[in-house]
Amino acid sequence: MRLLQELCVSGESRREKLAYLTLSSLFAALTAISAQVEFRLGPVPYTMQNFTVMLAALVLRPRYAALSQLTYLAMAAAGMPVAAGFRGGPEVLVGYTAGYLWMFPVSSLLMSCLSRAYAKHSPNALLNPSLRDKVVLLLLSLVAAAPLYAVGFLVFCFYALQPTVLGERLAEWSGTVAAVIGLGSSNTLLTLFVASVLVFVPQDLLVDHLLAITIAPRVLRLMEDQGLEVP
Repeated sequence: MRLLQELCVSGESRREKLAYLTLSSLFAALTAISAQVEFRLGPVPYTMQNFTVMLAALVLRPRYAALSQLTYLAMAAAGMPVAAGFRGGPEVLVGYTAGYLWMFPVSSLLMSCLSRAYAKHSPNALLNPSLRDKVVLLLLSLVAAAPLYAVGFLVFCFYALQPTVLGERLAEWSGTVAAVIGLGSSNTLLTLFVASVLVFVPQDLLVDHLLAITIAPRVLRLMEDQGLEVP
């Protein structure tokens, strides 16, 4: 807890605070843009939102990383078309994918804290990461994403297990996804877990998170050139 407090609280000049608030807003906008970058592999839809969630975490201090994603959620709640498919409004934050969205600030905060804790032991981990550093950061990103997967799964299950048209549609889609990737099961919860979590982990780690880890040092060096204290 003491380490978390040290990471999340630091003295900042007025200029630095303004710069980081501006960057938080920028990352909120980037999360909205990345939500619209969608591609499909069979019946499975993928977006690039986790890329921005993790990039914000690696570039920004913990409270600003969380603020960037809270700003994104506020934009969605206000009706701005920032969710996947250019959707917006309060219904986005109470739908069957809402659990993932709720955890964006938590995952970004956690990854920012974890990566900076690791950087205390490997000083170049964020600005000039070695292959070992990248592997460690990738593993830390999986830990940081765990709350996102857990709450996302619970909310998805809540809707999928309801005796409604939506529930039946989600259950049917989950069965199709599990069957397509060869992990079909007679266990309903296992099928839902495969379709709502497991099928997304490889893309999150090997595309979104790895891309964020690769790009973050360049962004941090650019910030350093502008006179900002990083990380």
